Amino acid sequence: MDKHQKKVLKQYPNAYVEHGMGGLRIFSGDVFLAQEFYMPSTNDEDVAWEYAAMACRLTQNFNRAHPNRMNLTDIEGRLNRIHKRKKRGRRAKQN
Repeated sequence: MDKHQKKVLKQYPNAYVEHGMGGLRIFSGDVFLAQEFYMPSTNDEDVAWEYAAMACRLTQNFNRAHPNRMNLTDIEGRLNRIHKRKKRGRRAKQN
C-alpha cells in the first residue's frame, strides 16, 4: 500500500479499484472519485490511486475556499479578530 492509496482510503474507507474498458478507476460505492476533474484513464493501478488522491486533495481545497461557504458574519468575525490582534500588538510596542 503506497501513500496515495492510504490518503484515499483515509477519506473513503470503502474505495476499490475497478477494471473497465477505459482502464483502471478508483470507486467508492458507485462514485468514480476522479470523475469531476476529468482525469485520464490509466492501465497502472498506482497511477489510478495517485489520480484519486489528487482528486481528494483538490476537492478538499475547493471546499475550503468555496464562496458559498463564506457568509458575511464569518468575514466580519475574522476581521474583528485580526483588528484585535493588531491593537494588542500596538499596545505591546508602546509599553
